[in-house]
Amino acid sequence: MTTAPSAPASNLQLDAQLCFALYAASRSMTAIYRPLLEPLGLTYPQYLVMLVLWQRDGQSVRELGVSLLLDSGTLTPLLKRLQSAGLLNRQRRTQDEREVEIRLTKAGHQLRERARDIPGCIAERIGMPIDPWIALRTELRGLISRLNLAAAQPAAASPPTPGVQA
Repeated sequence: MTTAPSAPASNLQLDAQLCFALYAASRSMTAIYRPLLEPLGLTYPQYLVMLVLWQRDGQSVRELGVSLLLDSGTLTPLLKRLQSAGLLNRQRRTQDEREVEIRLTKAGHQLRERARDIPGCIAERIGMPIDPWIALRTELRGLISRLNLAAAQPAAASPPTPGVQA
């Protein structure tokens, strides 16, 4: 039997972790949206829900979850808060009462106009030219696809313990 090669210690440094870079970027992105969304009465996750509904109103909770990569347990409280704010209605579908359909109210549709300039404001604040922005978004979508495929696979065996023969 042979000993598995051990990874360099530098692999365990925080700055070497892709997961941390993505986590930090996500937190920073959310923070830059906050002052733009607060006047609209939206949190960042609520804004994402509204984006999907502004694109196509009348979706089921399941369809929204697929678009947002969220399960219904995470999505339902967001939808309840948006309904309490008067931005959408949740109603059981007549053709299948197991499904809840989400429809924007008049106020929900009107909010779209107030939110129209948010993407441009974000781009301006970040100061990133459009071509690298699009390239990064494309790379991240590819990464998301690969991560989702990997997550769907059975878990791999535990990593080898350095110095222990396999």
